[in-house]
Amino acid sequence: MAGLNPDTPNPTAITLHQRARTLEIAFEDGVTANLSHELLRVYSPSAEVRGHGAGQEVLQVGKRDVEITDIEQVGNYAVKLVFSDGHDSGLYSWDYFYELATGHEALWATYLQRLAEAGASRDPAAPVPEALQPKPAAKSCGKH
Repeated sequence: MAGLNPDTPNPTAITLHQRARTLEIAFEDGVTANLSHELLRVYSPSAEVRGHGAGQEVLQVGKRDVEITDIEQVGNYAVKLVFSDGHDSGLYSWDYFYELATGHEALWATYLQRLAEAGASRDPAAPVPEALQPKPAAKSCGKH
């Protein structure tokens, strides 16, 4: 999650558009954006998506039809988005929303490029490339 920068404009409105599958957000400096549910899901600030450091990001595939099912306010600095695929562990701070709002076109292009490079798809029915499938947990042989 981005830090809580006092210079980041606060949101003045956050509107969920279920049919269009977008989240409209407006900031006090006049910046507005319509962010797709898919973009918000694949760029979730959670450790599950972002990893625990640079280079540990997990490419999210098959999220074309994902929807936001709930929005929960967290203090005066963030919201938690709940998605139809069960993902609900990212806190979207105002800083992070502003980052997404001002950079969403470049972020979307990067996402599409990463999918293409991995041979993966936005389509939930598409097979997941073997390289992106979860690895089974290592088994201990019991010897030290």
